[in-house]
Amino acid sequence: MATDLEGVDLFAGLPCEKLEMLGRSAQLRSYPRGAVVVSQGDEAHGMFVVRSGNLKAFLMNENGRELTLSHHGPGDYFGELALLDEAPRSASVMALEPCELLYIGRADFLAMLKASPDSMGALLRNLVARIRTLTRNVHAFALEDVFGRIHRLFDTVATPEGEHWVVEPRLTQQEIANLVGASREMVNRIVRDLVAGGYIATERNRIVIRRKLPARW
Repeated sequence: MATDLEGVDLFAGLPCEKLEMLGRSAQLRSYPRGAVVVSQGDEAHGMFVVRSGNLKAFLMNENGRELTLSHHGPGDYFGELALLDEAPRSASVMALEPCELLYIGRADFLAMLKASPDSMGALLRNLVARIRTLTRNVHAFALEDVFGRIHRLFDTVATPEGEHWVVEPRLTQQEIANLVGASREMVNRIVRDLVAGGYIATERNRIVIRRKLPARW
C-alpha cells in the first residue's frame, strides 16, 4: 500500500523505505455511503488516507445546523493531528459514496519517526503548509461576502473540460450553503442570477462554469 501514500502531501519528502514502512502498517477499511467514519468528540488514535470515494468533514451545532468544512477525495487525508496528540476529533467525517480508506495508527507512525528522526523536518514543513492553507480559508470565510465564498468554492472544486470548467458531481444548493456558511435561500438567489447572466449552467449531474465569474456581484 506504499504506492497509495506516494501522492499524499503530508508524506512528501519522506524516503521510499519509510513510506513502505507506513504502507505495511496501514489498515484498509471500507465504508458504505452515509457511514460516519469519525464523529466530533471521539477519541482519536490515527489518521485516514482516501484510497477511493468521496467524503465530507463537517460540524453540527446543537440546533442541528451543519457546516461543511471540506470534501475529501482520492489522495486526500484527514485526522492527521491524531498522529501527534491525543485530543478528541475536532470534526465529523461522513462517506458520500462507498469509500476505501487507509488507516495509519499513531503507534505505527511514531515507530516510523523513531526509526527515521530525519523525517520529522519534512513532516513539520508539510503540516505547516496545511495550516497556512486552513488559515487562508478561515480568512476568506470571515471577510468575504457570500458571493465571494461561492466564487472561491467553485475555483477550488471545478476542473477544466474543453473551454469550460465543471463542478462534478454536482453540488446541491444545500451543500453549497453548508460549505460557505450561508442560507440555502441566499445561495439559491446567487445561483439563479449566475444562471440568468450566462455564467454557469446547472445540469443534472454537474455545474458548468461557462465564463469567468465576476470579481464581485
